[in-house]
Amino acid sequence: MAKKKSAKYSFINIVHESVTKAASVTRKGEVRIKRTDIKNAIEEAFNAGAKAAASGERVRFPVIGSLVRKEVKARKSGKGVNPFTGEPMEIKARPATKKPRWSFPRSLKDTFANKRNW
Repeated sequence: MAKKKSAKYSFINIVHESVTKAASVTRKGEVRIKRTDIKNAIEEAFNAGAKAAASGERVRFPVIGSLVRKEVKARKSGKGVNPFTGEPMEIKARPATKKPRWSFPRSLKDTFANKRNW
């Protein structure tokens, strides 16, 4: 039997589902949502995004950027020179690892680059 692939992660969908579950309607027809419920919904969405990114999926968060897993190659041990003292030293080996990588959208980079916003 083939393994069923889970749906792609969507920040907006997770926040929307959590908020609609937490919302209640008053007798006047007003929608009420507690601040703690909103906070929990956003935290839940970011935690789910982090888990999706750790599994290898590229996760996009609206306006603020995207998160992806970067694979860092292993490094052999070797010999080097301390640049400050000139003394020979041993460089330790490093195993292969997987690390988070955050990238910002062009619009956010332009906002920070514009001196009017300082």
